[in-house]
Order: sequence, then C-alpha cells, then structure tokens
Amino acid sequence: MSFVLLCAALMLGTAAQAQDSYVAGIFAPAKSTATYPCNDAQFLQDQQAFENGQITADQPEDVCGIVTAVLPEKKTSSGHHGYFYVQVASGVVIEIVSDLDQMDAPKWPWVAVGDTTYVKGRYYYDNMDSQGIDWTHHGTSSSWPYAGYVVVNGTKYQ
Repeated sequence: MSFVLLCAALMLGTAAQAQDSYVAGIFAPAKSTATYPCNDAQFLQDQQAFENGQITADQPEDVCGIVTAVLPEKKTSSGHHGYFYVQVASGVVIEIVSDLDQMDAPKWPWVAVGDTTYVKGRYYYDNMDSQGIDWTHHGTSSSWPYAGYVVVNGTKYQ
C-alpha cells in the first residue's frame, strides 16, 4: 500500500482499508478506527508559501504520516516537551512538538518509529532549518485559538 493510500485509508477510518503495510521501508501498523481530516497537500502548499515569503503567520495544519524518529523528552523554558518526526510525503519530514505538561497522555515516549500518526496543530516556519508543528494539545489561548491533538495508531492524545 502506498503512502498516499495509507493516508487515504486513515482518512476513511476503517481497519479493513488501513491494513498493516510497508511505507518507505518502515513497517507501519495502521490501527486507526476514527476519521481524521488529514490534509498533507495543504501542509505542503503552506510550506512552499512560507519558503517563497508569500505567508508569514503560523498556520493550522492537519497532517498524517509515519513516525521516522523520536527524541528523548526535553525540559525547556516553557515546560516538558516531546519531539518526534513524521514523514508526510516522499522526502518531506516535519518535526512535531508536544507540550507534555499540557497533554493528557502517558509518560513519554508514547510514540515510536514506524507508528502511523495524525497531527492537528500549529505550523510555525522560521526558516528551512527551524520549522515544525506544535500546539498539539487541547488548550487554546488568545495567541492561538485552535486546539490540537495527536493520534498514534488510533489512540488520541490531547
């Protein structure tokens, strides 16, 4: 099953359509049973628009893909964070930042290489080397009015 078909199966949300598969050489056990509005094409369009200077404000994104790396928990000035990387298209990997102090999730890491994920959050772009999706938790604020979450193999963390 191709990466595009895997994302389509996740969007349709049936276990029969989201079968275990190999994507880019990584085993991806797809166990999603819920419908999530994955829109990798919009993310890629926004990424290009940032690169071209056409947009400068953070963007809400809904991406899905396969986890390619997981980093140890880090304590920053804004709290404890978990970082992982998701391949959203061939050759395109994006960093996902989860504020562990804000999320209702088990002890980090609750995601592993090869997991199938859906991420709803805020896409920030400082430059090609400093970009990612954060605000993947349930809270909102005056600076970001959209709640986010992460779905890993069908389990939702927010």
